[in-house]
Amino acid sequence: MAFKITEKVTWVGKIDWGLRKFHGNEYSAYKGSSYNSYLIRDEKTVLIDTVWLPFAKEFVDELKKEIDLKEIDYIIINHGEIDHSGALPELMRYIPDTPIYCTANAVKSIKGHYHQDWNFVTVKTGDVLDIGESKLTFIEARMLHWPDTMFTYMSGDNILFSNDGFGQHLAADPLYNDAVDQAELFYECMKYYANILTPFSNFVTKKIEEVLSFNLPLDMICPSHGVIWRKDPTQIVNKYMEWADGYQENQITIIYDTMWNGTRRMAEYIGEGIREADKDVTIKLFNAAETDKNNLLVEVFKSKAILVGSPTINKGITFSIMGILEMIRGLSFKNKKGAAFGTYGWSGESPKLIEEELSRAGFEIIIDPLKELWYPDEDALLRCKEFGRNFVEKIK
Repeated sequence: MAFKITEKVTWVGKIDWGLRKFHGNEYSAYKGSSYNSYLIRDEKTVLIDTVWLPFAKEFVDELKKEIDLKEIDYIIINHGEIDHSGALPELMRYIPDTPIYCTANAVKSIKGHYHQDWNFVTVKTGDVLDIGESKLTFIEARMLHWPDTMFTYMSGDNILFSNDGFGQHLAADPLYNDAVDQAELFYECMKYYANILTPFSNFVTKKIEEVLSFNLPLDMICPSHGVIWRKDPTQIVNKYMEWADGYQENQITIIYDTMWNGTRRMAEYIGEGIREADKDVTIKLFNAAETDKNNLLVEVFKSKAILVGSPTINKGITFSIMGILEMIRGLSFKNKKGAAFGTYGWSGESPKLIEEELSRAGFEIIIDPLKELWYPDEDALLRCKEFGRNFVEKIK
């Protein structure tokens, strides 16, 4: 159901309460999400973004109840990914000649997805679309998180339509930042940043600094997923600046997989050693095979250091540990330290392989890996404690 944000702007998107997986199966979305589309009525009428492809027909049918589609003068697509542009093929069946404003890179991605040559109007940073009392200013935001992304700023109402920036996967009603549980909201914001935007942190910082340099008044941030920031909208901007700056908390995370509980026992005793050496640090242990990978990456994002352990299997490491290490490498975390450990029966390659993967991911390796034969006995567990103590002392 559509609802008014301001006198000129109406939300016409879709709240997806049932969403649990996103980007295929790459992102967990246990709190649902929303696909935010916005209709601006001034002297000219503008539609900003659409919804995800599965809801395309529903979106167009609901939009018809809100406005005669032929009254839409312009369409703005801030980002060509299908969760934003997915209703374009259905919509353009009714208004095929309506201009679509987007970046040159977005033309490529939209054509790549839909293979249609619609009436594209390419824009770049600083270009302005005059729609009457208000003006829409376009700001390219390359790699936040695709090369085609841009923001659109609306004067008068002082709204930044930020697309994927400042969003989160959270279904809510009312869809406003001050109307939801704040702990839940900011966890989902951090999860979104950690899993999607971390590799582009340098771009985040530069883009925010560029937008701030324009000295534009800001009353509201309207992203494409999750809540609309109407109360103190700059709070999420400040969080992004903090998260983009090699973010870490006083936390050490131990990630492991285990076959016959030997590596689990190593992880627990390493944690005990860390606690003996540092009473203040937060320690968290996770079995990678049993933990949601995206939630686990949030913990890596928060940590100043991680330890990763696996038994050796077929001269390698377990599927879950290799998978999380690959995701860690792809996210290009900064300013983090690490070490490896594991059990083995006869060949014992896993700790060294983990260390190599952590190094490839940019982690500073601060202690040689630890491996123990079969199920650790009391002497081995004492070595694990000592390993934990040495690890945290080297961090200090």
